[in-house]
Amino acid sequence: MNDIRRTFLWVIFGFSMVLLWDQWQIYNGHKATFFPKPVVASAESTATATAPAAVPAAASAAVAGPAQVPGTAVAVAATPHERIEVSTDVLKLSFDTEGGTLVRSEFLKFSDLHDPTKPFVLLDEGKARVYVAQTGLIGGAFATHKTPMKFTGERELKDGQNELTLKFESPDMGGLKLIKTYTLARGSYALKVTHQVVNTGTAAVSPQLYVQLLRDGNKPDGESSFYSTFTGPAVYTEAKKYQKVEFADIEKSKADFEKTTAQGYVAMVQHYFASAWVLPANTSRENFARKVDTNLYAVGMITPFSEVASGQSKAVEATLFVGPQEEKMLEVLTPGLELVKDYGWLTVLAKPLYWLLDRLFSFLHNWGWSIMALVVLLKLAFYWLNAKAYASMAKMKAINPRIMEMRERLKDNPQQMQQEMMRIYREEKVNPMGGCFPIMIQIPVFIALYWVLLSSVEMRGAPWVGWIHDLSAPDPFFILPVVMTLSTLLQTALNPAPPDPMQAKMMWIMPLVFSVMFFFFPSGLVLYWITNNILSIAQQWVINTRMGVPPQFNLPKFN
Repeated sequence: MNDIRRTFLWVIFGFSMVLLWDQWQIYNGHKATFFPKPVVASAESTATATAPAAVPAAASAAVAGPAQVPGTAVAVAATPHERIEVSTDVLKLSFDTEGGTLVRSEFLKFSDLHDPTKPFVLLDEGKARVYVAQTGLIGGAFATHKTPMKFTGERELKDGQNELTLKFESPDMGGLKLIKTYTLARGSYALKVTHQVVNTGTAAVSPQLYVQLLRDGNKPDGESSFYSTFTGPAVYTEAKKYQKVEFADIEKSKADFEKTTAQGYVAMVQHYFASAWVLPANTSRENFARKVDTNLYAVGMITPFSEVASGQSKAVEATLFVGPQEEKMLEVLTPGLELVKDYGWLTVLAKPLYWLLDRLFSFLHNWGWSIMALVVLLKLAFYWLNAKAYASMAKMKAINPRIMEMRERLKDNPQQMQQEMMRIYREEKVNPMGGCFPIMIQIPVFIALYWVLLSSVEMRGAPWVGWIHDLSAPDPFFILPVVMTLSTLLQTALNPAPPDPMQAKMMWIMPLVFSVMFFFFPSGLVLYWITNNILSIAQQWVINTRMGVPPQFNLPKFN
């Protein structure tokens, strides 16, 4: 009866840990790891999101409120517009002359998950995806992201050229002309965007500029069901730092973030890639995140121009980042932008781990070997803690025959059995928890390393050896997961078997269940776990031998 109760307690404990982890993920802005709830776009929502006449009014309302929807939206909807394709050494972009909106971005150095011959697409405006960067003016009948504009400029960054400039100029609207200038630099994913307003009327005006990222609420293509990363808007301010905003919270009007500030940025984040609007420091702005239409959401900022007198012009600078979450590149663009690469609640540990991993890569030039080298360094750093844990396990293994004999002798007297067990532990100076505590201390470090490997875009498409061509993808032949499972079982076999038979069975079942999940995890994560297992087995073997406790395998008994 006691064995059955213990079994139920182990099952409840294991399932509780899974649920607790999922809730911790949700609390920190991630989707649930084991029970994610995917957002599925209906045909109706996709049609609504891409309909030319539906988006303008709704999106304008998201920026300016119902009272300030541009009055020309209906007339503009029938106006023909053109797609302008522009390319640099790292980007291929498509702009729409309707509003000078960035409607598509291809990353020439990152391949598509499904077709490696094609570049990865982040921003797009089509049947399957709506994700665009828009800007415009409010405060009057001024130019918006639905206003037809005239394009001038070059379309390709040529050899020997470091910058590419393109302009979109609106007609006179409400006494103002808007000139939007994009400057693209070689090797950069950050676009400098200048919004110049020219007062062509007779009275002074005070327009406001809005910049926003418009996106559907669908998960990115290819996201795993076995682990989850955050997808959605984010707001960074000096006071509250990095604030993730769930699509579900926007839907329920419960989004919590700092609305008014003079620093920071707004972003749309997904696994490995992000887009962000950045205004200059000390520029007053109002942050917003709103539902625009069915399964369509906007995050952005509104900032005022100072009064523009008749015949005068004024400009507001902004930066639009559209690219991979490469930490070193993000750090130099604006304070806090590197946080779009989300390490969760263990950022304080994850950032130095990434720094060390990057240093190792600069020497080894292979991310797979760098992962293994990093685990070796961590094992060295925790050598004495592990030594204490394995020494305690060795003592437990040495007295295990005595414990088993006592349990068999007193199996009909559980109370006396517990008393006798505690007496043996005292006599032999053995702490049953002595092998657990040193390992528990290390768990946050290894969870942080897990997030470093899961979040680093450098792993995407990075080869290791032989059949591993992409450390961010599962092993195509499941060789690494099988090796990991075998190493986990070997490590379990080397540990002293718990005196309770049911606990002993659980010690074998739980690693097996845990290992199954790794069949679908990125191979870089599996490689890190294998390296850790092998080093742990080696250290445990050496310590057992030194203590005169010959390593032996405690195989399970399921009869």
